[in-house]
Amino acid sequence: MERILVIGANGQIGSELVEALAAKVGADNVIAADIQTNSSTGAARYEKLDVLDSTRLAQIIDAYDVGQVYQLAALLSVTGEQAPLRAWSLNMNGLLNTLEIARQRTESGKPLRVFWPSSIAAFGPHTPAVNTPQLAVMDPTTIYGISKQAGERLCEYYHSKYGVDVRSIRYPGIISYKSPPGGGTTDYAIAIFHAAASRETYNCYLGPDTTLPMIYMPDAIRATIELMDAPADQIGIRSGYNVAGLSFNPRELAAAIKARRPEFRIEYRPDHRQAIADSWPQSLDDSCARADWGWKPEIGLDELVDDMLLHIAPRWRTSTPECMNEAA
Repeated sequence: MERILVIGANGQIGSELVEALAAKVGADNVIAADIQTNSSTGAARYEKLDVLDSTRLAQIIDAYDVGQVYQLAALLSVTGEQAPLRAWSLNMNGLLNTLEIARQRTESGKPLRVFWPSSIAAFGPHTPAVNTPQLAVMDPTTIYGISKQAGERLCEYYHSKYGVDVRSIRYPGIISYKSPPGGGTTDYAIAIFHAAASRETYNCYLGPDTTLPMIYMPDAIRATIELMDAPADQIGIRSGYNVAGLSFNPRELAAAIKARRPEFRIEYRPDHRQAIADSWPQSLDDSCARADWGWKPEIGLDELVDDMLLHIAPRWRTSTPECMNEAA
């Protein structure tokens, strides 16, 4: 059985991806890695790793004879704006280290399949906002988005020049209840549920009509694994596939919550994150992903709201974090 390495395994996506992969291929075949000493994933195999340490990364890949790498370590949009040089270093050099090792292994006859997450942050204010096409103007306004656009070009380059089997998804905002995520613009779509569970008025930092593409974590994990499982000759895009789940705005999400929790209240106080959100798409055309490897979302707004309220209420009813985070 092929061994799989997940870098950034303690993060929002990584923690749930490790769990899903372990269920699919067996816990002994999944190696979780993160910069922290301890794992939050419950993984059977865990390695402390700074992805910027290329020697250590290569050692782990060789020691476990890894065949697939999911390189998820990154600073996200809001956090990246607070530390742009650190964000650029981590987001770009972490990818480059992984691609270089994959190139070396491909040339030696032991190819390494690589997954790297892109984001809707790679788009910008001149991108068509509605039903954003796969190929479009990309003029990102954040260091996170700039690193994602550059990363997409690197993925294409390493595939076309060296034959590296690298695959990517432009994630929308990812919504999950299982772990505190880590620093982005679509955080409101998680924080709002924490406020509802604790019967607090939610102060939303985006305007009520700010529509953004989102995806519920089970759909995001399924899309990621389906893309990596697809035959290489079906992967026609090596930059990053548009993958759509659903699109909504804070007003629509609040109404869905209020229909289930009539006491819920929301107020709108847009801040600096509004400008970032305004530069992103409202909805995505994911027809290429549907045609190439059969992508299809399964979870709509009603199912998402029901599930989030079901799980967050018992876990967080005494907690009211101001801000949670996303993967976009």
